[in-house]
Amino acid sequence: MNKNVVVIGAGVAGMEAAGRLAIAGFAVSLIEKQESQGGHLNNWHQLFPDRRDGKEVSEYLRKLTQNDRIKLHTGTSIEKINHVKNIYAVTTSSGEVLNADAVVVATGFDLFKSSRKEEYGYGIYDNVITSADLEGMFQSGKIIMHDGRAPEKIGIVHCVGSRDEKVGNLYCSKLCCVTAVKQAIELREYLPASKVFCFYMDMRMGGSMYEELYREAQEKYGISFIRGKVSEASEAINNKIKIKVEDTLVGRPLKMELDLLVLMAGMEMSEGGKRIAAVAGLKTGENRFFAVADQHYGSNNSNLKGIFLAGTCVAPMNITETISHARAAVSEVIDYLNSTEKQRNG
Repeated sequence: MNKNVVVIGAGVAGMEAAGRLAIAGFAVSLIEKQESQGGHLNNWHQLFPDRRDGKEVSEYLRKLTQNDRIKLHTGTSIEKINHVKNIYAVTTSSGEVLNADAVVVATGFDLFKSSRKEEYGYGIYDNVITSADLEGMFQSGKIIMHDGRAPEKIGIVHCVGSRDEKVGNLYCSKLCCVTAVKQAIELREYLPASKVFCFYMDMRMGGSMYEELYREAQEKYGISFIRGKVSEASEAINNKIKIKVEDTLVGRPLKMELDLLVLMAGMEMSEGGKRIAAVAGLKTGENRFFAVADQHYGSNNSNLKGIFLAGTCVAPMNITETISHARAAVSEVIDYLNSTEKQRNG
């Protein structure tokens, strides 16, 4: 079939979907608002649970999209999406109008802005950072505080912006716990003399080899896991971070001074996704991610015929799940285009 598909978003899901659609013989326009493809994966050092280099998965996806049937549009956003009969007219920020027989939305997620949780002091205190900031340090090979010294005592706060009624995010971001465990292990490898403390509400390690990684963190790396919620962080005269936390297992409050405090930022619907929802008329669910047609057998289907959903624009997922979800979206696109072709020729 001589069919065209527009894929919006060139992160993990978008690249996987575009590559598979091109292999299936479709002409693909891959639209990315940033200047390069790759999304959040570009900023990831090691991947859980096997600790492989994130660049390996990036390279796989880039090779997949090196296909003559794919036209990549970077630094480009979507202005309009109009539907006439079975064709979608997608207008880009450059003024180009792309006619598509189907559209795949793969706009991904944004990390929760930790500055919204003022009690933790992100953006106020120099030595309070996010999980994304720490990944950047791992990539640079330098784990340092604001004054250039290596931290000796490090705290990691789980569930920042997730499972939090105050910020309107009641859902679990699913990956914060395992990210914290992975990063705690890396910290101990970079800084063998350091002490690392993880503060959690409960550990949600629901993935292949996640529980084993959690056990390794305790038994091999000596990481301390404290069940309790950090209620407040402040800065001492010496620039150390003072925290108050209640240890709910022993039922007593704790006070601690840390050199570095790391916040595990949760996942939210991306601003790009919100914009696509507005210009296309796509429905969002109670958690503000895109609403799917059915949670069990229609998770790639939107409320609009011919527009499909892939990856973390519908819910928090790890990279493995995101790739699988993107492949499922491609299958739905192929079935849809086959059926419209039969109707046209029928």
